[in-house]
Amino acid sequence: MNIPFLGNRRQKLGVPDPAGIEELLAECELLRSQASRADVRLDDSAASLEALDQLVPRWRDDEETLAWLGNDAGLYLGTVIVRSVPGAAWELRSDGQPVVRLASGRVFDVVESGQEWAANGVPELSQLYAEVAEA
Repeated sequence: MNIPFLGNRRQKLGVPDPAGIEELLAECELLRSQASRADVRLDDSAASLEALDQLVPRWRDDEETLAWLGNDAGLYLGTVIVRSVPGAAWELRSDGQPVVRLASGRVFDVVESGQEWAANGVPELSQLYAEVAEA
């Protein structure tokens, strides 16, 4: 079956553009929306992580929002790390999960950390960033 508007789905896409992946992972639309409503500006800085840690966790009452927000929080944490910690870079695990690889070789599962933060508030995003930035 050939459906023209879908394009050739069988065509190999090749190696993805790292800059494009970084921009895609940095979107964090739900988190940015929640932060904006609370007058928190997300500027990819460590200070913005501290501001997120101060938000009232109203999302915990909604399981669907909690899962998405946790994912976004992890991706935002990863974005801050990649953009400010020398040698840090995004990497995709074999299962497609984005993680951050530090210059030391340590791999940091930011999505898991973001989900823990969204569900429990600990560890704080700013604390996680500080631990990674020191390494």
